[in-house]
Amino acid sequence: MPPVLKPKKKFKDKRPTRDEAILEEIGERIVEAKEEENEVVLTVWGLDEPVQGRIVNLDARTKLVHVQNNGETIKVPFMDIMKVDNPD
Repeated sequence: MPPVLKPKKKFKDKRPTRDEAILEEIGERIVEAKEEENEVVLTVWGLDEPVQGRIVNLDARTKLVHVQNNGETIKVPFMDIMKVDNPD
């Protein structure tokens, strides 16, 4: 079973709030990257390093974005994605 990335839990850390426009833009960029099969770099709240790879599945039920890199699939919670970039 692929790993689900979860930030290290600290009682004082709360995920930053973002308005609907930012969440919508992140969602649109993720859907576009999946449809075009482009590689992306996701900045994920609570992780020290970004997640890079191709988006292979968007699970609406669990709200997880499945990112594949080198044959490994990583599941990232949509609400933890802070930024979507193209690889350098």
